[in-house]
Amino acid sequence: MARTVTDLGKALAMSARGMAVQGTRLRVVAENLANRDTTGSTPGADAYRRKTITFESRLDRALGAEVVRVRRIGRAEGELPQRYDPAHPAADADGYVRTPNVNSLVEMMDMREAQRSWNANMSVLETTRGMLVRAIELLRA
Repeated sequence: MARTVTDLGKALAMSARGMAVQGTRLRVVAENLANRDTTGSTPGADAYRRKTITFESRLDRALGAEVVRVRRIGRAEGELPQRYDPAHPAADADGYVRTPNVNSLVEMMDMREAQRSWNANMSVLETTRGMLVRAIELLRA
């Protein structure tokens, strides 16, 4: 019975870590969406660059299991889209303004995927918690 309780504790910890990672992913998506119109403020200045998030599996020795974690939060490289707007303060000599490389549709899809992953981890957490409560009730009997 003690091993079962320990295994259930591991499941709780793993689900909590999965929820934390998806929470970080949601914050990155929210920042991207909030800055989808953020251009530079001086002529020729770069606009906001989309943030990206990379995950990895790592062995957690304390749990004795592989857990997911954020490997890094980076920036999407490549050319920034340009828009002709000679009156804009960030317009270059030719009248073009660099705009963010944020695609709202991609961000919304990422948000939905992160939300579904977070919900799946929450379901595991709730189920595991219920199993722990039942195990404790059995021990009391």
